[in-house]
Amino acid sequence: MNVSKNINVLFMAQAAMIAAIYVVITLVFAPFSYGEVQVRLSEALTILPVFTPAAVPGLFIGCLISNIMGGCIVPDIIFGSLATLFGAVFTYSLRNQNKYLAPVPPILANMLIVPFVLRFGYQVPLPIPFMMLTVGIGEVISCGLLGMILYAALYKYKSAIFRTA
Repeated sequence: MNVSKNINVLFMAQAAMIAAIYVVITLVFAPFSYGEVQVRLSEALTILPVFTPAAVPGLFIGCLISNIMGGCIVPDIIFGSLATLFGAVFTYSLRNQNKYLAPVPPILANMLIVPFVLRFGYQVPLPIPFMMLTVGIGEVISCGLLGMILYAALYKYKSAIFRTA
């Protein structure tokens, strides 16, 4: 097997494992993972694009599957998953910057997208700015606080955990 084939298999395996972990955490903590006031603990994984590009598709697929299995409506499945994808892509693009910037893209993406899904998809009667605040607080807890704890735990072992070949 050549090196490029090994890299592709490793990339797919990492992405699949990240997706699976995202789904399991989301569903195990389902009461906190869905709704207008949520702290989706699996969003802590949005720090992973700092370590591997495989986290970008892994997080997107994990969120997509979680939203489908959680019984979300189609706009939530689409736009909620896209919010996670946008956050992951921009976290990856900031991987060589200050580590404290890494959780900002998923926080912002979810703050800006999810309240509109809640309002127009689920007909939640709360004002959009208020839902931006509630979603933002949940994202700060999951991405900012828990994500940075995860970052600190993984950073020392990043070359062993997130090999490239």
